[in-house]
Parts: sequence; C-alpha cells; structure tokens
Amino acid sequence: MLNRFAGDYLDTLAAADFAARPRVSGRLSSFDGLLMEAVGLQVPVGTVCRVGDAVEAEVIGFRGRATLMMNLGGPAALLPGARVQPTGVVGEAEVGAALLGRVVDGAGKPIDGLGPIRGAGRGPLAGVHQSPLNRDRVRAPLDVGVRAINGLLTIGQGQRVGIMAGSGVGKSVLLGMIVQAAAADVVVIGLIGERSREVADFLETKVAGAARARSVVVAVPANHSPVLRIRGALRTHAIAEGFRAEGKRVLLIMDSLTRVAHAGREIGLALGEPASARGYPPSAIAMLPNLIERAGACVASGGSITAIYTVLADGDDNSDPVVDAARSILDGHIVLSRALAERGVYPAIDVGPSVSRVMTDIVPAEHVRAARALRRHLATYEENRDLLLMGAYRHGADPQIDAAVASHPAITAFIRQDAAEVVSLADAAAELVGVFGPDPTGA
Repeated sequence: MLNRFAGDYLDTLAAADFAARPRVSGRLSSFDGLLMEAVGLQVPVGTVCRVGDAVEAEVIGFRGRATLMMNLGGPAALLPGARVQPTGVVGEAEVGAALLGRVVDGAGKPIDGLGPIRGAGRGPLAGVHQSPLNRDRVRAPLDVGVRAINGLLTIGQGQRVGIMAGSGVGKSVLLGMIVQAAAADVVVIGLIGERSREVADFLETKVAGAARARSVVVAVPANHSPVLRIRGALRTHAIAEGFRAEGKRVLLIMDSLTRVAHAGREIGLALGEPASARGYPPSAIAMLPNLIERAGACVASGGSITAIYTVLADGDDNSDPVVDAARSILDGHIVLSRALAERGVYPAIDVGPSVSRVMTDIVPAEHVRAARALRRHLATYEENRDLLLMGAYRHGADPQIDAAVASHPAITAFIRQDAAEVVSLADAAAELVGVFGPDPTGA
C-alpha cells in the first residue's frame, strides 16, 4: 500500500512538472531611517521585499554588492541582520471600469472602505513607449466649464496643461470646478504629496455626486514614503492609459507635479546624487518628461488623455526648476496670480503670462481674434496701471489706453466665476466674441 501511494505521489509530481526552487533571501546590513542596505540578495530594481516580519521596501539601486531599498511606509522596528525576502516585482497596475468610483493608494490597495476591487484588468505601471507617429494631433476642444479657460485658454483633447501658482491661491478650487464640469468620459485624479486632510476634503467637496461615479482617485499623502508617492504618480497614469486604450476621453488631473519632483529629490539625494538646481538632483527633473509624455491622444484606439498638472511655485517664484522644466514640456500653462486673489478675483487666472499652445488650431478664427483683443486691452491696462492710479493720465491722450480702461470692468467680469457656476465652451465663446470681437481698434 505504501509503495503504491509513494509511486502515485511521485508520478503526480512528475506530471505537474514539479521543480524545486531555492528561496532567495538576504540580510539587512544598514538602515538610517530612510535607506536600507541588504547583502546576499540579487534582485532587479523595482522588486518589493519584506524586511523582518512586516516592513515592505522597494529596491531602488545598488552600491557595490549591497542592495539599496527604501521603506514603503509604516513603522520600521528593525534589527541588524533581519531577513530580507523578495515578494514580487512592481510592474503592473489594476486598470479598467472596475476602478470607477474607487479610491486607492500608491500600491493600488483600496482605501475607501468599499472592499476589494474585483474584475480589474492589468496594465504596465511604467507605461509603454510609443512612437511619435502613434500620437494623434490635438484636433477638438475640451469643455471644462470655466469661462476664462474655455474662452481665453481653450484646452484640447489630448493636451497637457500646467496650473502654476504659489500656495493658497485657489488651485484646488479650480480643479474642483473642472472635475465637476469637464466633458470627459472618465476622470482620473492623482492626489500626490498633499495633506491628508486635503485629500478627504477634495473627495467630499470636489469629487461629489455624479462626478464620483466616473472618477478614479489615487491618494498618496505627504507623510507616505517618497517611493510610494512616485508609484502613485505612475499608477495614476497607468489607469488613465487603460481607459485611453478603450477609446475613451480621459481627463487626468494630478496635484501636484512638484510633490512628485520632491519625492524624486529625496530618493536621488539618498542614493548620493549631487544636488544641482536648487537642491534637485538631475534624476528628479529628468523624471518629469517621462511622466508627462504618457498623456496625449492615441491614433490606434482613438482615445485621449487630457492632462492637467498643478505645479507649486515655491515662494511664488515662476523660475523654480520644476516650474521651468514643466513649462518647457507642457502644451500650455495657466498661471494663478496672488495679486488677483487678494483683490477677490476667483479663479485668479493671470491671463497675460498664461497660454494654450493649441488654441488657434481648435477654435474658430473669430474666437481667436476676440481673445487676442481682450489680451491686448488687458496688457495695455497693466502697463499703465500705475499712471492711472496716480491720476497722471489724462483721458483722450491715447485711444488704446482709453479703450483698455473702458473694457477693464468687462475683462474682470469675464475672468471672475463662482465655484458652483458652470459656463460652457459655447457660452464663453459667444460672450467673448459679443464683447471683444470684432476688435474696435482694427488690429
């Protein structure tokens, strides 16, 4: 009986193509609170390892024969020589309709209390490099429900735009207005490196009602590991790419691109990279194009990812390295002005330095002419603002200044909009052309 059982068992193992594999593990040799070093372990970068009993860390590089890892979060009560065991390679993200209405963290785990996510597909976390010829042109406008953007900075389907401002100037409110009103099939939101309180507030006030059902939120607050923050940004783009592959119009919003660069700075400095521009190592700035270039329109599927990134200008400095790098890569930028916010003009969009590089390709010529007329009047007014406030200008001395002064109340009224108000692209264009076109100066 025993011989027969042994024979059947061995035959079963042979039929299943059983092969014994050694369990790979190493030992923790160094830990300084952020960076871990393990010896006796050979695994590729990106591998997630369990250190000790419960701590998870991701391999981020090598130093000699030592494997460098960074904690993915949680307490790290570790002892020298703790076992380091690989648990899997971070290479895929959950994508598809199963994620609609859900909130996940940087590792893809649901944090909304609605249970596990079932039926999701899989997509590459780092994306797939596309040929430039597989990218479609920006051909059609995207209605975002904000009068000043629809009228003066029209966004196209597949465009990448930055909202650049200092802290407390109204970026989150403007994003909430866009989320509620945007004419998109799916909205993917990445809240990367923000305050935990702000994440809950954004979900309850900005992504409420019907907007929640068509949205996916990836939330990685500021107190999470820098590796987890970067993974959150990658996951946000991977989810958007999954919907684009289905032919959908996707609006991707990430708040903020600067916090992602900060996470890259922490990792780069921990790896010993030299700090260059204002403390940013080269890898932190070089990471931004790889992220931003994942958005856009796709020829094969017909879908598009219209991306809006907030860029925090530290100290209201628009020459900050992250702001400068983002401006050179993006297809347009919207600058929010603290001076306008202090005068009670919301959204505080500074029309002068703001630009949409695709607007002339996607709106009628009369719309473009009216927008240029408004810009001309606004620029003339701002150039002579000090003279006007001092009373040094005499009415009638210059027809262009007179026209700028006369139109300034209409310009301010056009820019100002309540947070709950929605102004369609057609209404914004009709109002703009009705007031500022044809240009009375004939220019």
